[in-house]
Amino acid sequence: MGPEGQFNRTYHGRRRGSPFIRHVGPASAAKAFMVVLTAILIGLCISGCRRRRAVAQVDGADVFRTRCATCHAANSQTRAPLLESLRDMSTKSILTTLQSGEMKLQGAKLSKAERLAVANYLGNPRTSAMSKGFCKINVDPPLNSPAWRGWGVEADNTRFQPEASAGLDRSDVPELRLKWAFGFPGASATYGQPTVVAGRLYTGSEDGTVYALDADTGCIYWTFQASDTVKTAISISDDGRLAFFGDTQGNVYGVTSADGKSVWKVHPEAHPAARITGSPLLLRDRLYVPMSSGEEGAAEDPKYECCTFRGSLIALDANSGKTIWQAYTIDEPARRTSKNSSGVQMWGPSGSPIWSPPTIDVRRRVIYAATGNNYSDPPTSTSDAVMAFNLDTGRVLWSRQLTPDDLWNIACVSPTKANCPERPGDDYDFGAPPVLDEVAGREELIAAQKSGVVYALDPRHGSLVWRTRVAKGGPLGGIEWGGAVSGRYGYFPVSDWNPDKAEAGGGLVALNLLTGAREWYVRPPKPGCLGQFGCSAAQMAPPTAIAGVIFAGSLDGHLRAYDTRDGAVIWDFDAGRDFETVNGVKAHGGAFNNGGPAVVSGMLYAHAGYTNELDGNVLLAFGPAKTDQKH
Repeated sequence: MGPEGQFNRTYHGRRRGSPFIRHVGPASAAKAFMVVLTAILIGLCISGCRRRRAVAQVDGADVFRTRCATCHAANSQTRAPLLESLRDMSTKSILTTLQSGEMKLQGAKLSKAERLAVANYLGNPRTSAMSKGFCKINVDPPLNSPAWRGWGVEADNTRFQPEASAGLDRSDVPELRLKWAFGFPGASATYGQPTVVAGRLYTGSEDGTVYALDADTGCIYWTFQASDTVKTAISISDDGRLAFFGDTQGNVYGVTSADGKSVWKVHPEAHPAARITGSPLLLRDRLYVPMSSGEEGAAEDPKYECCTFRGSLIALDANSGKTIWQAYTIDEPARRTSKNSSGVQMWGPSGSPIWSPPTIDVRRRVIYAATGNNYSDPPTSTSDAVMAFNLDTGRVLWSRQLTPDDLWNIACVSPTKANCPERPGDDYDFGAPPVLDEVAGREELIAAQKSGVVYALDPRHGSLVWRTRVAKGGPLGGIEWGGAVSGRYGYFPVSDWNPDKAEAGGGLVALNLLTGAREWYVRPPKPGCLGQFGCSAAQMAPPTAIAGVIFAGSLDGHLRAYDTRDGAVIWDFDAGRDFETVNGVKAHGGAFNNGGPAVVSGMLYAHAGYTNELDGNVLLAFGPAKTDQKH
């Protein structure tokens, strides 16, 4: 049925007798249709013109300068992306972030016209549409083929890949060569940990697109659009049927791994600042989700009632997304406390978010998580701590605080400091998950902190076994995202980032996990990127271990392989350049930060590029030179 017939059918279906609607024939209906359509188009044009004039009257540069620049300035210490980084993002990504993403609390203070003007001023008009690089044939290797599952390979988070699954040994590593590169459109940073299962590589991105790629060639099997940035690793069910991940709006998703179709989407934590940065961990039919928040940043506003969020661990049914239990890291909700220097009500206790993936002790039926600092007074005993929960019920079994009285939020480095606690701490929270390991028949939980200290705890009750300082520590110092454990040794990259000194920080430390004694320390080389914006020798990215080798990235754009015997560098790749990509997207490499390499079946995969450091938007895949050159 054509448009005229459809209109005639609809028109005749109206109630007769109305003074505004009369019965007409087909010819009259066609004329009426054209009159109505013309009126609608004129109305839309007038409305659109008005909107464009409204936006045009708002100066995006002025809005950014007066409302945003304080936090996004180089000397702000707020960690907010700088102007140079924002201009590598797409206009759409910036607008989404302000409207409903991790900056929605700040964006709510702007009018719709101001948000759009800022996005147009900052963003690159590139879209995230993908028209190239899709796979021609859908081929699935056996599900039981080698894999890198989730953030830490297995539920113990050791980040160690056995030789049978790695497909690489020490002799292969010096021969690693770039096989292919994949570009993320409209991005200034790469996030998450590549997951590789059954020959497919899964990864999230800054604009919320989740990709399923062919691990051998990098071609695209499917994409899924999440509501906001996906910083987590993708978890795949044991039967290979479903994929799970979270975004920075606090949403959790279950999609089909075969074609990326949505199965369920839930928002399990009601707090408006909730987000998911730590990767959800799957065990059989339950998905364990760590909750963090953006409230630490919202506290910069003197008019914000700081703070009410408290971290939690949530168990979801993997088939439906239904919440089974939610265990909070602070056992009481926030209550009114004092008023800040601007006369605004303050709340507490708050904070203790879980920034990193949890760790599961299957034998004991226990799940462990490391927490962050408190945001506001009063302090709690569960901030900057390792906590143990019953895997089946969520009941807290024990908690071991490792840095007390660490009260901190972004207001502490803002000009007004209105919401900063009276006696602020050092922001020494845990960004790394605890690692469960067995050393000489003794099980230990290894916890590495931004304070620069590594701890070994008894997993039965959390008592301290040993502690070793490996770095100076700081808000972005110490150990940021974690270490790797292989047998009786642990390997920890040093951050100790200094915004004023590019050559500060960096290096790799090996510890004897039986005693905590230092085996060796390798200093970082002088950064070759000196003079470039964001250049630093600091090493924040979590490392990856295979037999005899540690892979660790650096903010200077280098990914290096170290010999576990003495820390000698046996392979070094500089990602600070442009790449020709398999999907035709313009891409550049940069800093290695919150995601580490994945090693599977003779290939190594790593993201390169991070906001405010050496920006970049590329996923790199390496293999030995002796392998097939078809890439």
